[in-house]
Amino acid sequence: MRIISYNVNGIRAAINKGFVDWLKTDPADVICLQEIKAMKENVSLQQIEELGFHTYWFSAEKKGYSGVAVFSKIKPDDVCYGCGIQQSDAEGRMIRLDFGEISLINTYIPSGTSGEHRQTYKYQWLDEFLDYVNDLRKKRPQLIICGDYNIAHTEIDIHDPKSNKNTTGFLLPEREWLTKFFSHGFIDTFRHFNKDPHHYSWWSPHLSKKNLNNKGWRIDYISVTENLRDQLVSAAILPDVKHSDHCPVFVEIKTE
Repeated sequence: MRIISYNVNGIRAAINKGFVDWLKTDPADVICLQEIKAMKENVSLQQIEELGFHTYWFSAEKKGYSGVAVFSKIKPDDVCYGCGIQQSDAEGRMIRLDFGEISLINTYIPSGTSGEHRQTYKYQWLDEFLDYVNDLRKKRPQLIICGDYNIAHTEIDIHDPKSNKNTTGFLLPEREWLTKFFSHGFIDTFRHFNKDPHHYSWWSPHLSKKNLNNKGWRIDYISVTENLRDQLVSAAILPDVKHSDHCPVFVEIKTE
């Protein structure tokens, strides 16, 4: 199974920038999208469905905001919309698809950039999410968690750690939460294969020539539970794919 996680920063904007043409190149079997900023009925899906994708949407109640979707050439056994926590579900933060013994969660973690109240909510959301995941593992122990985590984990995951130490997305409590998350039996699939610095998945839209300067952050992840370690085949970041201020991240995993 080839999986991509991609914050498209507006699915309709991405489509206008060639997103469907990219899908035609067969980049993955399952495409997990975040920040779709649209309802399913507001997007023309004919070309996407003609490529063999089943589409599953969990949009925010607020128009033009947040939301997640999964385009999958493999039909899931079950789809669970949301996590049952009211505010998270109102913001369209999570969708889960079950493929045999494996459950795939596509999530868009709050950013905290719009003020202290949202940073406070981000910490609340992170704790609620970890509780949700730990409870889910009791009945679905094989998990893949894709998404825009909105946290750069270590100093090699951000172009300028010193000047960003007080910036949301690189605050110490956020980074400590991510360390705790991985310590609960999750593998950062990109770092499983690549320990080198200067690999990023998001660049500020306020910086020109973003990829030439490579002043980025690695805030998009595909994590898997430890029991899937031996099934990992490869992982990558795809900075040359440009329909958004993020780029896709990729993993290939052997499935039975």
